[in-house]
Amino acid sequence: MTDYNAITEAYIAAWNETDATARKALVEAAFTTGVSYRDPIMQGDGHDGIDALIAGVHGQFPGFRFKLKGKVDGFGDNIRFSWGLGPDGTEAVIEGSDFAIIKDGRLSIITGFLDKVPG
Repeated sequence: MTDYNAITEAYIAAWNETDATARKALVEAAFTTGVSYRDPIMQGDGHDGIDALIAGVHGQFPGFRFKLKGKVDGFGDNIRFSWGLGPDGTEAVIEGSDFAIIKDGRLSIITGFLDKVPG
């Protein structure tokens, strides 16, 4: 049985990691080797591409953290969840929802939607 919560927690942990060495291990654990990520403003492929996206977010929003919003929903090899990004202890500045396909217990194809973006 697929543990959708654990998969999503691994995803959020990878996105929150600022140490490059630790993040590399988290990316490898959360994403398949051939992972593909797409959202309206960025895209990345493979572990190196995902790592570069995460590093870019940390560079643009230093000190911000991702947090899950609501419940994770999944069936079969499909999962969807919502998240917020902002400084700890404050309301999220950016919010989104991701839909993904799981392969061998890891995220393989992720499509992200931005639900709230600052003006």
